[in-house]
This record gives sequence, C-alpha cells and structure tokens, in this order.
Amino acid sequence: MIDQTTIDRINETAQIQDVVNDFVTLKKRGVNMIGLCPFHNEKTPSFIVSPAKGIFKCFGCGKGGNSVNFIMEHEQISYTEALKYLARKYHIEIQERELSPEEMAVRNDRESMFLVNDFAQKYFTSTLHQHIDGKSIGLGYFRERGFREDIIHKFQLGYSLDQRDAFTRAGINAGYNKEYLVKTGLTLDNENGQLSDRFRGRVMFPVHSLSGKVVAFGGRILKKNDKMAKYVNSPESDIYHKSNELYGIFFAKQAIVKQDRCFLVEGYTDVISMHQNGIENVVASSGTSLTPGQIRLIHRFTENVTVIYDGDPAGIKASIRGIDLLLEEGLNIKVLLLPDGDDPDSFAQKHNASDFIEFVHINSSDFIRFKTNLLLAEAGNDPVKRAALVLDIVRSIAIIPNLAIRAEYVKECSTLLNVDEQMLYYEINKLKENDQSKTLHRPTENISTEKQTGNELEISSFSSKFEEQERNILQLLLRFGETVYFIDEDTQRPISVGEYLISELENDGVYFNHPIHLQMLEEYKNHFQNDSFKAQRFFSFHPDSKISALAADLISEKYTLSKIHSKVKKIQTDAERLDQLVPRLIFELKNSILLDKIKQNLIKLKTATDTKNFEMAEIIMREMGLLENIKQQLSKKLGERIINKI
Repeated sequence: MIDQTTIDRINETAQIQDVVNDFVTLKKRGVNMIGLCPFHNEKTPSFIVSPAKGIFKCFGCGKGGNSVNFIMEHEQISYTEALKYLARKYHIEIQERELSPEEMAVRNDRESMFLVNDFAQKYFTSTLHQHIDGKSIGLGYFRERGFREDIIHKFQLGYSLDQRDAFTRAGINAGYNKEYLVKTGLTLDNENGQLSDRFRGRVMFPVHSLSGKVVAFGGRILKKNDKMAKYVNSPESDIYHKSNELYGIFFAKQAIVKQDRCFLVEGYTDVISMHQNGIENVVASSGTSLTPGQIRLIHRFTENVTVIYDGDPAGIKASIRGIDLLLEEGLNIKVLLLPDGDDPDSFAQKHNASDFIEFVHINSSDFIRFKTNLLLAEAGNDPVKRAALVLDIVRSIAIIPNLAIRAEYVKECSTLLNVDEQMLYYEINKLKENDQSKTLHRPTENISTEKQTGNELEISSFSSKFEEQERNILQLLLRFGETVYFIDEDTQRPISVGEYLISELENDGVYFNHPIHLQMLEEYKNHFQNDSFKAQRFFSFHPDSKISALAADLISEKYTLSKIHSKVKKIQTDAERLDQLVPRLIFELKNSILLDKIKQNLIKLKTATDTKNFEMAEIIMREMGLLENIKQQLSKKLGERIINKI
C-alpha cells in the first residue's frame, strides 16, 4: 500500500499539462490549454487542461479529473498503478507500508502463481508454433477457423500436448514449485500422488486480467470424445475469480472507451473473430451467466452494452437474468439477434467492420422491447401466461434506476401489452415497496417524512431525481465554500458560504440521495472547519476517481449559476451574486422536493378514492393543504430561475 505522504508528493509534483502532453498535442488558450480529446473521436477541440486548477475536462464526452484520473482513463489501469506510473515519470520513490508476515505470504503466493501462469502461456504458445503436434493439430485448427497469424499471436493462443504430464514435467524442470502448479489448476494432483496435466490435448486460450496478466486458461478439446467436456477452464484460485473476469477485456478496454459501447458475446472464438474483423470493443462472459462483478467491470468503461445472440431460444432465455442485472446497474442495453445459423464468430468472418456496425445499427433493439416481444410470442393468447408476462416485464422495468428511462419503458410496454400505464406503475410501486420493507436502511424513493415547524420544512430523504439541485449545491461548496458569506451580528464572526449551506441543510434535515453526492457532502462536513481545508484541491485529488472526476466537472465552469445579461449593468459573476445564489439554490432543492411530494400524494389520493378508503383520502387531503401552504411560502422566495447554460 502506498503511504499517504508519497501520494501527496505525487499529486503535488505531477503537472497536469506535462502528463496530458505526453498523449495529446495541446495549444495555449488564455490561462488554459486545449487539444483534441483522446477519449472520443472529435474534429473540433473540446478538451481543456487547466494548469492552475490541476485538472482536465472534455466538454464533448464529459470525462475529467486530475493527473491520476487521466492516466487511469487513458491507460485503463487502477488507481495504484496510475500513481506508480506518475512516480516513475517524476522519479519519485514509492514508499509502501511494510506488510505483515501474513500479508507477505499472500503476496508471495499470488506472485508465484502469476509467474507459473506466465510460464504456462509461453510454454503453450511455443508448443503451438514449434512442436510437430502443435503445428499440425493446434495451429491447423486455428487456421481452419480462419484466424490470421497476427491474431493468434495477439491473443497468445497455444496448444497443450495430448500427453499425461508433458506440461507439468516442463514446469518442474524449469524450477517451478509443484504447489503453485496445482494451485493455479494447471496440474492435477491425484489421490495416489500422481501428477497430470489438466488441459492435455487441447488448444489453449489464456484469460487476461484488466492489466494484462494471465489469470487463467480455457482449453478446447479437438478430438471427438463424448466422455470429455468440450471446454475445460481453470478453477477458482487466489488470482482468478471467474465472476470478476471477462475474456478479452484487456484487449478491448481502450476500444470500449473510444466507441463508448461494449459488445457482449458468449465465447472465446467470438471475441477473436470480431477482433480480426476490426471490431475490438467486444468481451465474452465465456459461457457463464453474467455476474455483478463482470457488469461493474464493463461499467468502468461505458454505459452502453449490446448483447449479441445467435438465435438459440434456450440460450436467450438463460441469459435474461444476467441482462436484468445490467439494467439494475444503470446500463443502457441493446440486443442484437443474428440471422439463423450464425454466431458472432461466423457472422464476423462473413462481414467487414463497417458492414457489421451497419447491421448492428439497423437490427439491434432495446432490451425491454426485445424481452416483451419474446415473451409475448411465447404467451400467445393464454391469459395466465400473459399475466405472468406483465409481472416479468414489470420486474425488469422496476430495477432501472433512471426515472426518465423507466417512464419511457412504461409508456412503450403499455402499448405493446395493451395494459394501462397506471396498472404498470401500481405493480412497479408494489415491487419497490416490498424491496424497501426488506431493506429498511436503503433510502426510499419518496420523501418519508415532512413536517412544518414554524416556517421550516423538515425532509428526511428523497430520491436521486433531484440530482441537478444536489450538483448545484456541491458546485457552490467547491467554488465558494471558503468565501465569507456574512458577519454574524451577535458574535461578529465571519460565516462562510460552506458553513451556511451545511447549517441550512442540517437544520431542515436535507440529505443527498445520490451516493457520490452524499459522500462528498459528508466529507465536506468533516473537514470544512479545518482552516487548512481547501475544497477544490481536496476533492480534485480525491483517491476515488469518480469523486475527483465529478469535482473537475463542477469547477470547470462549463455552466455558470447566474449569468444575467443586461444592457445597462455589466454581467455579474457568480461570486458577485452569492447573496442571491446561496438561498436561491437551497430553496430550489426544497421546492423540487415539495413538488414531488405533492405529485406522490395525488397518486395516493386517486388510489384511496378508487378503493373508497375515504378516511385515508381525508388524511391525504389535509397533508396536501399543508404542503400547498409551504409551497406558496417557498414560491415567494424563489421567483424566477437563474441557472442558465453559457
């Protein structure tokens, strides 16, 4: 683990313009520098580097952050690896915490296993190209599949001889410990103590981690043998957890970022064939159902996923649950059904990259529509099956976190299923209420309690639909948090913008619901009373890359909070209008929460009226009157909105 002193030294030494200039041609523009964004295709520069603030920001694709974030994003490496990269660049010695004996043993075991896997990959590759059986059997198979030599070398494909312990003997003779040969799963240790190769007589597909290390292998048998599995994979180990790995991710990561889309297929050869034909933003789940770990891995690089199916109904139905997990993660999912008789491997070999992309564009559909049509065809006119279909579709829609997208799907499914939208919303709300009752600590989507004390509004929780208002307040904290807002008349003590905002939020019980916003707010609360605390620097160099990227976005001033045009007066900056901005943004957040609560109560009132629950309807009406009264008070203070895009 890198100690904090070293991390601080790296952050202080690394100059954002020097780091970026290694990869992007920058030109001076005022106090900033500008160039073509390395993360998406553009002809007009929208990539800004601010040496003064130590950040970069692309106003085309939205990526931003500090020097560490840039290296993480560009090289697709972890936070620790990015720190080490910058340390090497600036000749800074890395000071790491001394490991305990137990930690050292674990590290040594892992390093030994990586060394064994590296040896195995080189051994299998050498066998493929140099051994007579490797060339005739293994290489012959790959060539028969249409794989070019450069692709075979790129994916480090290999061959394991059809002998009981050829690899194991080679490993031991090379000095590798039998313990690690067994731990990696390359060697089997039978009950009688006899060692044998796991992958004998198979072509080999190394599985690479995100950083390019070989963590496992897949082996395909070539001779016909009904008693043996067609594919055999490495078992779980200290360095390989199949639920957190995707085949091809190391070779695809930069293309995924560049194209802002990931193609998801099933097998090794699907990935390889698509790469050979110029489609590089593709990974495979390797025949297993998608897991949350794999989905998070994809989400690091894009929010857009196209799942490619070969038309097998059984395979499609088995994959539905995994796609629901993609939806729950907030990814945008499309489905592509290939023509009968084709899988991604064969289809890619018949078409070049441009034809393939065009086919995807024309024939892919969003997942909810795809699933609805698929289940509709199966249900037919059977009313029981159609009812089950509605609930199945509702379950998929309910887990979509984006409210606007969820609403669009409700509208579309209402038409496809010939079901009233309100009925779909009713079922969705039932599902969410059940989930909330099972997980009491999870923030509810609606405001749970609101009460008026004098002229104050107490709000305990709200949904991330108020993301814009949360961002506006965070932007105030980062840009003007340390600025003096007013002098307390009683104590004559200067009150900063940050102190006032925190006080207002806490007094009214307002908490952010978006997890990153909430974390930033809580960390601000913990540090703002420290005289040396500088919010911009603290969050711009935060170890959490999502927080530092958001901080760069908030302080990059793409949006101004109050640009007011006047023919008489000069344009006032946000700093000159803090006396109006600070209360306005707090009031806007409260007003948005009130409007949402009123909307929710209208839905509850309709339900209570429809079910003739007049006692509940009366309670809701009284609460509505209270909310309307608070709304009128806030409306007087709000006036017209002053947040405009420049």
